[in-house]
Amino acid sequence: MSFVEYGDTIKDGDTAIVFLGHESMFPVKVQHGTVTQTKYGVIRHSTDLIGKKYGSKVTCSKGGWVFILHPTPELWTMNLPHRTQILYSTDISIITMMLELKPGSIVCESGTGSGSLSHALIRTVAPTGHLYTVEFHQQRAEKAREEFREHGLEHLVTVTNQDVCKNGFGVSNIADAVFLDIPSPWEAIGHAKSALKAEGGRICSFSPCIEQVQRTCLAMEEYGFTEINTLEILLRVYNVRTISLQIPDLGKAAEDNSSTGFDSSNPSHQGSLCADLQQGTVQFKSGVPLREVVGHTGYLTFATKS
Repeated sequence: MSFVEYGDTIKDGDTAIVFLGHESMFPVKVQHGTVTQTKYGVIRHSTDLIGKKYGSKVTCSKGGWVFILHPTPELWTMNLPHRTQILYSTDISIITMMLELKPGSIVCESGTGSGSLSHALIRTVAPTGHLYTVEFHQQRAEKAREEFREHGLEHLVTVTNQDVCKNGFGVSNIADAVFLDIPSPWEAIGHAKSALKAEGGRICSFSPCIEQVQRTCLAMEEYGFTEINTLEILLRVYNVRTISLQIPDLGKAAEDNSSTGFDSSNPSHQGSLCADLQQGTVQFKSGVPLREVVGHTGYLTFATKS
């Protein structure tokens, strides 16, 4: 199993996604002799998972069923264990596009955090690219290194435990792109410039506060970056659902009224008029926005090394 190469069958040691519904799923490490508890009952890894195809419908001990999905960066973002705040698919998609990433690209990242963006970057630059990711916190760096190894990504990523603002990324003049998600990105702009290739490399900095953006932009100008621009991605999700509405039979009501001398202005006749109008229902699809919408996540500042 690898997050960048699809495997057909579930094997011992794989990371799989147990799908109970769109709003209910979780990752599980498949191990021989292990069981996983769900609200539908027990899943026995040896008999219910190992050897089955990804996407299979598995019946639990209580009679309910779940789907077992092959992991992807998108599913991992939704289900990973949070060690830090993470980036979600809305921001990740614009980052990978605006940094002009493709298979074979070399990317430097700081900090690694929970690895949400890291998995997406690795999938984008695979199979010949590489990610150099720097994490200040030692335990988070070790956990990220362990996850990359379990997910079959260790040949595509190098994890370094150091302070990027003081020691940089550990590489020079090779990166096609640099991504910064740290409290003081302006202190790492010089190291980012050193890591980028001689000309045309792209940089992105994610910051939740506009004051951080201001200082970062000033540092980018100081180090000669061009095409500096900042944007904010706001997502509005709609629920698409079927709605049933009653419709009046206006033609029949008009015909009946004209033939019987029906007086709709008479209060005694209004009740029967309403009854006549409610003759059927129609179903149609409608998009309804969510009651609660995620607002500001952060500002993305992009620039190009000239």
